Amino acid sequence: MFVLEKTNSAEAIALEEQHGAHNYHPLPIVLSRGEGVYVWDVAGKKYFDFLSAYSAVNQGHCHPKIVNALVQQAQTLTLTSRAFYNDKLGVYEAYVTNYFGFDKVLPMNTGAEAVETAIKLCRKWAYEKKGIHENDAQIIVCDGNFHGRTTTIISFSNDENARKNFGPYTAGFINIPYDDIAALEKAVSSSKNIAGFLVEPIQGEAGVYTPSDDFMKQAKAICEANDILFIADEVQTGIARTGSLLAVCGNCTCASTCEKQATYVQPDILILGKALSGGAYPVSAVLANDHIMNVIQPGQHGSTFGGNPVAAAVAMAALEVVSEEKLAQNARTLGKIFRDELSVFIASSQVASLVRGKGLLNAVVINDSEESDTAWNICMRLAEKGLLAKPTHGNIIRFAPPLVITEEQVRTCVAIIIDTLKEFEK
Repeated sequence: MFVLEKTNSAEAIALEEQHGAHNYHPLPIVLSRGEGVYVWDVAGKKYFDFLSAYSAVNQGHCHPKIVNALVQQAQTLTLTSRAFYNDKLGVYEAYVTNYFGFDKVLPMNTGAEAVETAIKLCRKWAYEKKGIHENDAQIIVCDGNFHGRTTTIISFSNDENARKNFGPYTAGFINIPYDDIAALEKAVSSSKNIAGFLVEPIQGEAGVYTPSDDFMKQAKAICEANDILFIADEVQTGIARTGSLLAVCGNCTCASTCEKQATYVQPDILILGKALSGGAYPVSAVLANDHIMNVIQPGQHGSTFGGNPVAAAVAMAALEVVSEEKLAQNARTLGKIFRDELSVFIASSQVASLVRGKGLLNAVVINDSEESDTAWNICMRLAEKGLLAKPTHGNIIRFAPPLVITEEQVRTCVAIIIDTLKEFEK
């Protein structure tokens, strides 16, 4: 056994290549420190982080309030399992349910765990409350979805790279095109066994695919009319990323006060993760009201680490930062500046064809095929200039900085992006 106290980039990458599974293809940048919107590599080079750990670091790297909550709780009590009560979980449960406007929360650790929990909850509700025969429940999902990588979740993915050679697959899902109300209506009418509709308000991994303005509202109305649970996967889009507390909130900044506004859609089941932790500790959650959540009884679902004291303390601090620093409002304002500035350039660009997104979850579509390496090469050049981003689906570059970024920093970064894209003009 050995520990390298200090390593250079080549050594760090070589260690991962030799001893780690090759299930990721990262940019060859080895990071060692982060603060706010910045990260530094092992050589001391400073970068703007425009990925934010896939939106887990909305509150910025190493936010002092979140770190302090983590350290203080870790020095007091870390884990009891749910065999006993602890003095943090109930406080957190009251806080998070009030924050998002639900009766109950089921705490988990990762986004995929939370999605699995929501699927189980939806099915159990369907059998015990709606009267669907056991094992017959079906959940509608969307093409292009990314809800995680468990066996059940990849069963309804149409990403062959995620699916191939991992079967047999789990049944019980109906795929429809994303942002297609007619397809949703057809699927709902095709079977009496539809239990729920699981959807990302914006498909992040698919390339920040943003639906029509009224898609969520119309989808929720169809679900309500047919006694179907509307399940919003806000693991990546939630917690201020898109300029609202939740992406299904439209332009609202607080779910607990915006139910009266026309833009708000109240999910029957809400799935949260990533930024619920501020990037400091794995925390996820499934929220629902009593008539749904109460179908879960002792022994039927759980997690050794779900609801542990450290997670509870970290999540409360993370959500407090979102409110205190008005991160949703910041994301909304600065996201518009980001898209407006890039749109001016893209209007006459040959290398970039489109910028899309909402709040500070945005993507630039590169004018090349998914099989090309143009987007990757652009990201490598961006890194050389001090900005970190990553392609998704080959020819799309996702840009999602921490929400604590300032207008001056956004404009600086837009200039870096435009200058880099100009280098690749045909």
